Amino acid sequence: MVDGESLTIKDVVRVARDAEPTELADSARGKVLRSRDVVEAAVREGRTVYGVNTGFGDLAQVAIAKSDLSRLQLNLVRSHSVGVGAPFSHDVVRGMMLLRANALAKGYSGVRPTVIDTLLSMLNLSVTPVVPQQGSVGSSGDLAPLAHMVLVLIGEGEAYYDGKQLNGLTAMKRAGIKPLVLEAKEGVSLINGTQPMTAVGALAVYDAVGLVKDATVAAALSLEALRGTRRAFDEQIHSVRPHEGQTDVARALRAILVDSEINRSHANCGKVQDAYTLRCIPQVLGASLDTVRHVRKVIETEINSATDNPLVFPETGEVISGGNFHGEPVAQAMDFLGIALSAIANMSERRTNRLVDSKLSGLPAFLTREGGLESGMMIAQYTAAALVSENKVLAHPASVDSIPTSADQEDHVSMGTIAARKASQILENARNVIAIEYMCAAQGIDLLSPLKPSEPLQKAMEVIRSSVKTLEGDRQLTVDISKIRDLMMSGFIVQEVEKATGPLFDD
Repeated sequence: MVDGESLTIKDVVRVARDAEPTELADSARGKVLRSRDVVEAAVREGRTVYGVNTGFGDLAQVAIAKSDLSRLQLNLVRSHSVGVGAPFSHDVVRGMMLLRANALAKGYSGVRPTVIDTLLSMLNLSVTPVVPQQGSVGSSGDLAPLAHMVLVLIGEGEAYYDGKQLNGLTAMKRAGIKPLVLEAKEGVSLINGTQPMTAVGALAVYDAVGLVKDATVAAALSLEALRGTRRAFDEQIHSVRPHEGQTDVARALRAILVDSEINRSHANCGKVQDAYTLRCIPQVLGASLDTVRHVRKVIETEINSATDNPLVFPETGEVISGGNFHGEPVAQAMDFLGIALSAIANMSERRTNRLVDSKLSGLPAFLTREGGLESGMMIAQYTAAALVSENKVLAHPASVDSIPTSADQEDHVSMGTIAARKASQILENARNVIAIEYMCAAQGIDLLSPLKPSEPLQKAMEVIRSSVKTLEGDRQLTVDISKIRDLMMSGFIVQEVEKATGPLFDD
């Protein structure tokens, strides 16, 4: 039920990825009608209201005749549809449709309920607009991406339907949805908002929580394969520096790394402490976990916010221009998320490097018994290195940039959509880096056979080995990495580990 107030990130995922049906709540319908009454009264009375009977941006001083108000909204959507580049994925577009509907449902935008009903019908019947990724500077809302979304709503543009890319009118007709004829203020209400950047952010932060869990399990698997000490995860250490994420990750590691045959085999080795990438797992992954949780709070607030301009307040009858469309809260959060995920990947790649370097690991060089004849997992570390290096470029914050638009009327912008897209790409890169660590660590564990790892890690190994066999002779490792990445996205590895440990930390 879309009511403008109670949407969760998990709801976004269910609708965007799992096609859960949606409808406008009755409680919201009344609020929407009241705000529409205010707009219609302003039109009747001939009051000058930005976006209702004026031009837009630097053209706000131009008055529009009553007879042209519908044409004004149509022209707005067409003229702002200037996106370029590859289209957003289906789940991102479905997410932005849901978020736009939810924002309108708050009852501060002045649209008719049929606008929201039509958006939700498109979601329910899987009409997905083709929305180019590039063209938004993240202020005045994500104008270009949302305009491309709205084109289909009015029977124009391009959309995916029934597995095909069609023109918008054909897609709507085949789905049995009547295209909208926009009325006063409805165009600006639909394209003025942060929903594209927020949809990307909602899906990314949802996936990031799972990624931190996989990073924790993969790190534990590496530590076991490298015969590291568990002492660095002692509760006493973390209780005197009680950052929440750090203590949570340390607790998770203690649960995963219960005593094992591998651990007992090096009990008297004389090693005092491990390298930072083993010893400081809680401090680094914990900091990233805290960041993910902070970003989640920002996104949870944004998905239930009114972000268009002007806003309509039925209680007072006022229509007030402001700046809720500015994407700075999301922009900074997405930059922060990208930095946190980059740190996770950086540490993971260094552990992979230790695993393949026989001088650091004590394991056969490049994790193969036939070194020289075979290269084993040598180049897997190259791939991880390439990905983390790419992340270092992508992690440069977009939100520190700004470029004036609309003849300097819009003289500070957030670059929030760029920040969100970068964070999403960093997430994908980090996922592959951790998949490579899983692959190498599992090979390291096998090379220590017949010694067994801890019980939770045995469960992780069973899941991995159900899809990817021990490396015995060189083969194309891209396939192995892809299979482990799929296991991570399904959550199977973490789920099996948690059967032995209980929840690693709060989702």
